[in-house]
Formats: sequence, C-alpha cells, structure tokens
Amino acid sequence: MYATQIAGREFNKKGHLARFDDWDRDLALAIADAEGLTLTDCHWKVIAFLREYYATHEIPPSPRVVVKSMGNEISEHVPCTRRHFEALFPNGGCALACRIAGLPDYYCHGC
Repeated sequence: MYATQIAGREFNKKGHLARFDDWDRDLALAIADAEGLTLTDCHWKVIAFLREYYATHEIPPSPRVVVKSMGNEISEHVPCTRRHFEALFPNGGCALACRIAGLPDYYCHGC
C-alpha cells in the first residue's frame, strides 16, 4: 500500500504523484529513501529523461524507449538491456523509476 501523501503532495491509488508539476528533487529523494534506494548520477539522468519525455509526449516512455535512448548512460561497458535499467530501480523497475520521477502513471510493457 502506498502513502496518499508525502511532503504534502497527493498521490493516486497506484502510488504515483497526482500532479506532474508538484514534483521536485526533495520529493524524489523522499520516495527513493522510503524504497531504500540511494540515487546516483545515473538515476538522476534516467529521472530527467523520464520527466522530459512525459512533459513532451504526455505519456510515460516504455522501458524499450528508455533503453534505446539512454543505453550508453545506463550501461557504458556492455549493451544495455531492460535488465540493466530495472537493476537501477530494484523492487519496482520502471514503475518505481516513474514514481520517483513524479510521473502520474507508468508504462512497463514491451521491450
């Protein structure tokens, strides 16, 4: 069960931020901390990509889009796969990445 509020911001039934524009870095850190995740530079790059993609297209990107667009930044020494992407956000994969990025929903199908 997800909290309905964190730092005074409302979340939907899926645990995602209800309003995209209510997001900030402090909220991302609070969500990550609640998940036991320490955000690295790589995490922040993925979060920035997710937010930019959503702001442009008004839908969350699929893991395939993230891997194709950010593959070298996620895994510079071997070809990036969905497994690499989801390893950054254990215990939730793309759903957790989208929650931390403040997206009101996620799209985890297709790869």
